[in-house]
Amino acid sequence: MTNLTKPFIAPFLGHHPEIALSAYIAQTAAVVGAVRIGNSSSIWHQVTLRGDNNFITVGEGTNIQDNSCVHISSQGYPTIIGNHVNIGHSALVHACHLHDHAFVGMGSIVMDGAIIQSDGMLAAGSLLTPKKQIPAGELWAGSPAHKMRDLTAKEIADNRRIAEHYVEVGRAHRLGVAGGPFSNMHTHSLPPLE
Repeated sequence: MTNLTKPFIAPFLGHHPEIALSAYIAQTAAVVGAVRIGNSSSIWHQVTLRGDNNFITVGEGTNIQDNSCVHISSQGYPTIIGNHVNIGHSALVHACHLHDHAFVGMGSIVMDGAIIQSDGMLAAGSLLTPKKQIPAGELWAGSPAHKMRDLTAKEIADNRRIAEHYVEVGRAHRLGVAGGPFSNMHTHSLPPLE
């Protein structure tokens, strides 16, 4: 069964989304206005990127997972998301700057003017308050978020592997088997009925 539904991609007052051909945009995603999405990035189901009163840029190889919302501040801040950024399911990313390889955990909120530097990580369910900054290589958690500890080299490498994984998963969704070979992802069949 093939789903021919297309994602909701729309201009706003003459500002048109710019989406790389190699990006994957799920059928139930919405991309509106001044939004740029780079090569091999993936925008998953029920994600909204609304660049109406300011702009949103998403670099290359970034994944914005299901049910997340990305918006801007009309007065102060666009939203700038770098390359190979992981944004977990149901995150709210609002008028902030996520540097290359930043990680936003599931259900987290990043507020206006906040910055997550390269390889910085906001743990699941956390709130990064306005203008706070997570330095490179640090794990922050809580509501409001505060530094827990430095990330290990293995944790940083694991977070970077997640971004590589999502590049392949997006390619598989976009191209099917023709997008292979796949070295950073696997699939599993349903178990047989008893």
